Amino acid sequence: MYLIDTNVISELRKGSKCNLGVQRFFESIQSESIYISVLTLGEIRRGCENIRQRGDTLQASQLENWLEEITREYKNKILSFDNECAQVWGKLMSPHKSNPIDKQIAAIAMINQLAVVTRNINDFRETGVQMINPFMH
Repeated sequence: MYLIDTNVISELRKGSKCNLGVQRFFESIQSESIYISVLTLGEIRRGCENIRQRGDTLQASQLENWLEEITREYKNKILSFDNECAQVWGKLMSPHKSNPIDKQIAAIAMINQLAVVTRNINDFRETGVQMINPFMH
């Protein structure tokens, strides 16, 4: 079972230009084993708004359409950051205060016994969560 990080799901958006390792990873697993977090939705929304603020309304709209598509596609596979996750996150943040969103994603993965699928292995390394970097395959 896998929790897909923002950088991996964003890679899928590239279609035929998607990294071959990412393509192979998704071809090798069952769709029922894939989850995303509410934090990924927030990061994509932040991207939409940043692009919109730069004045590129077309690209912002395209990204927003993709966000809506992901939200529909993963409707029952979006994991929240709840009280239990907050407790784990607080423990993860105490020794190392960097990458708070990645530590929230790690907490969600730990509570739900999922491996984080990410390119940013170093951001998760100190958490102890199981990780897979499909870009390296």
